[in-house]
Formats: sequence, C-alpha cells, structure tokens
Amino acid sequence: MKLKPLGDHVIVKPITEDEITKSGIVLPDTIDKEKPEKGEVVAVGTGKLLDNGQSSKMSVKVGDKVMFKKYSPDEIKVDGVEYLIISESDILGILE
Repeated sequence: MKLKPLGDHVIVKPITEDEITKSGIVLPDTIDKEKPEKGEVVAVGTGKLLDNGQSSKMSVKVGDKVMFKKYSPDEIKVDGVEYLIISESDILGILE
C-alpha cells in the first residue's frame, strides 16, 4: 500500500536508538520508553495552501532525518510498519 500525505503533512518512519549503560550493557528499545523525537521522512505532501490558492514549498524532502516535537505526531500502522504523520510546522530541524 502506498501512503501519500496531504497538504503540509509529512510521513516519518521513527528512528529508535538502543540505550547503552555506563558499563556497556545495551538496553533495547522497549514499549515503556519515551516516544521518539527523530525520524526519517518517507513521504511529503504538496505544501500548505496559501490564501492566494497556491501551495507553499515544503522545506523537507524524502530521506531527510528530522527532529520533531515529542507529542505532536499521529501514529499509524501500514502493512505492519509503524509510521508517524506530522505537520511540517511541528518539525524542529533537519539532522545532518
């Protein structure tokens, strides 16, 4: 199934990182951890609709790794894969 966001929405695949203790023990990502704040953009919408009827250009593109507000995305599952739908205004920055 192909998923295409509308307007200024972005579809992000969350990036989860394993936590490593001081002694070197790897703690895998578990369900009781905080929500992700980073992800990789997998699809972008056409842009926010302006008052003059045109769409604004999106500032992120497919493949960008982004940071976003922790509680802003909506979680969805497509074909067993978890994705986040987020508004472009909730993206804080692009990781380089």
